[in-house]
Amino acid sequence: MRHATEHADVPIAELDTALRGGPFHVALRAAIAARGLPLQRVQHHLSRHGVRVGITSLSYWQQGARRPQRPESLRAVRALEEILRLPDESLIRLLTEPGEPGPAGRRPARSYRSLAAACDAGNRLRSDLGWSLDGGLHTLGHHERVRIGARRELAGLESHHIVRAHRDGVDRFVAVHHGDPGCSPGAMTVRALENCRTGRVRWDQDTGVLVAELLFGTRLRSGDTFLFRYGVDDGTAGVSGEYVHRFGFPGGQYALQVSFDGAALPARCHRFTQHTPAAPRGGRQELRISAPHHGVHVVEPRIRPGLVGIAWEWE
Repeated sequence: MRHATEHADVPIAELDTALRGGPFHVALRAAIAARGLPLQRVQHHLSRHGVRVGITSLSYWQQGARRPQRPESLRAVRALEEILRLPDESLIRLLTEPGEPGPAGRRPARSYRSLAAACDAGNRLRSDLGWSLDGGLHTLGHHERVRIGARRELAGLESHHIVRAHRDGVDRFVAVHHGDPGCSPGAMTVRALENCRTGRVRWDQDTGVLVAELLFGTRLRSGDTFLFRYGVDDGTAGVSGEYVHRFGFPGGQYALQVSFDGAALPARCHRFTQHTPAAPRGGRQELRISAPHHGVHVVEPRIRPGLVGIAWEWE
């Protein structure tokens, strides 16, 4: 009799593909096959996690006949990620892809396809403005403050940068803002707040991406540092459920703060990371909403290439 570890490598390619693109039932079936567990053993492991799910329900889930939707079922899915040794959020996110019926109270997370498309659009629009690679700037510090309004919408953000030039002649920065699904980037407003002025602005309606030049008004020499601050007024989409920032290069400290209107507070918040838009989400950590300030934040001491974000759930 062969042990599960002996045949676990057989469906690995199928599992990787399913976790990236779904659908949920295919990914679940591939994950169970990769672990070599019969459904009775899966049910036993779930009971040890304090979650009760019937064999019939598990069978329906992996056949696609039913989808987990109730709170207890979603608890089971999170437990399955641990039992099946999967990255955090890898199964849950497949239940919240755009176009799929998501769990009650949650805004569907952006799919890796939409994130990848937004990255491509941002790179193309930056290139149209003459921006290449890192633009001659290293990030020493970056603080973003995102505002979620009373309608639960992404109302806007402010972004404070501390940079150092690594070549002579740098006189601008090109910022990228990715709005929520259904947004109108052409209706957004870019505001130069400190030590810069707004230059050319471009957007892509299909992906909801806006890029804008922030002109320094001076040419930096290699080694010079510079501080500037700008804002984006958004508010053009519906209910927001997360904010994600992508980094193409390593750098200094990054802080992301999400502030909620006191009349519209989410039930739960958590942080997450991704190596690439196509990679499963990991680094999940619950965040407590501060009572007096109605906000949450994360701090990354050192920026690494990849994505950092905060997600939240509404009642």
